[in-house]
Amino acid sequence: MAVAAMLSAGLWSCEKDDNTNESGSGTTQVDPGTNPGTDPGTDPGAVWVDLGLPSGLLWGAHNVGASAPEDYGDHFAWGETEPKEVYNWSTYRYCNGDSDQLTKYCNDSDYGYNGFTDNLTILQPAADDATANWGDGARTPTIEEWQELRDNTTSEWTILGGVNGRRFTAANGNSIFLPAAGDRWDVELDDAGSDGHYWSSSLYADDPGYARYFGFDSGRQYVSISSRDGGFSVRPVRSSLK
Repeated sequence: MAVAAMLSAGLWSCEKDDNTNESGSGTTQVDPGTNPGTDPGTDPGAVWVDLGLPSGLLWGAHNVGASAPEDYGDHFAWGETEPKEVYNWSTYRYCNGDSDQLTKYCNDSDYGYNGFTDNLTILQPAADDATANWGDGARTPTIEEWQELRDNTTSEWTILGGVNGRRFTAANGNSIFLPAAGDRWDVELDDAGSDGHYWSSSLYADDPGYARYFGFDSGRQYVSISSRDGGFSVRPVRSSLK
């Protein structure tokens, strides 16, 4: 299910090789990055990291549903704000049972229920799990913001608290750790410990049954697309703490 959903027609990918700078085995125990403040939203344990990015964007120090950087947190279908037991089109909130019966976030009548379109291509706050769980100001990053993170940090495959993942370190010395939390399809958790799949807020406009995501494993990091009904991790961002 997971392989088929992420390798269907229309898949695009832009990979970047691991650019680890450390010597030795590539496995380290590290502390979370420097955090300039706490989240004013509904998650009292949330913290934000200033990576000195060109956009000024702040990145959350842990995933939605997690209490520490190394915790997997929850998995969400794209545009849903709560985790669930079963991840497929029959349980997906914004369709009538299948990928060509969409009821929200659809720019092509061939994929909309009874020809429905709304031409929305970016998650709105009411359907953004980062906003719903962390409060106003927090949101899911766009695919361009994931690319900005990738292009302006050094990434290494490492271990934090016994959990595999990637640490992204900026020129200012601050960093964030993304655990390899895998993904959920139907009732199964797949690839936990070996892969990380993180939603963006960006729809895949060429086929609105898909959305864009950022992925990584021990040797690469990339942007691609996947079926909206799958359960992926979410890492919040925000413009500022003001």
